[in-house]
Amino acid sequence: MVVPHHPAGARLARHRLADDLADVVPPMLLADLIAVLAELVGNSVRHARPLPGGVVRVAWRLRPSAEGPRVHLAVTDGGASTRPRIRTANPDAADGRGLHIVAGLATRWGVERDGMGQRVWAEFEPATTSRSDLVAAG
Repeated sequence: MVVPHHPAGARLARHRLADDLADVVPPMLLADLIAVLAELVGNSVRHARPLPGGVVRVAWRLRPSAEGPRVHLAVTDGGASTRPRIRTANPDAADGRGLHIVAGLATRWGVERDGMGQRVWAEFEPATTSRSDLVAAG
C-alpha cells in the first residue's frame, strides 16, 4: 500500500491494517501491530525523504503457523542522512522514544538501505504476542 508522506499517511495505514487483520490476529497483537506501524510511518514522515511522488510504501505479510500468526511489517521511504536508531531521551523530551516502543513490542526490527532509500521493518512471532504478565496501573 502507498500512503502520503504526511501525518495523515499513518492514519490511513493504521486503518487499512486494522481492516485487513482484525479477523485474523488476536486483538492484543493487532493493537501492537497498529502501534508499531503508526510509529514507523510517523518516523518516516518526520525524519526521512519521501519516495518519488511524495509517498511512503507500507506493507505487511501474515504467515499462519501452528503457534499462531507471524507478522512482518515494513515501511519504505526515500531515506535520511542518518540511519534510524534507538536513542536515549530524557524524561522531559517531547520525542525520541518511538523506536523503544517498536523494539519493545516487536520480536525484532531492523533497517535495510539501498540506492533507492530505506526500509524499516518489524517482525512479530507468536511467542511474543502474549503479555498476560502485564499489570494495568492507574
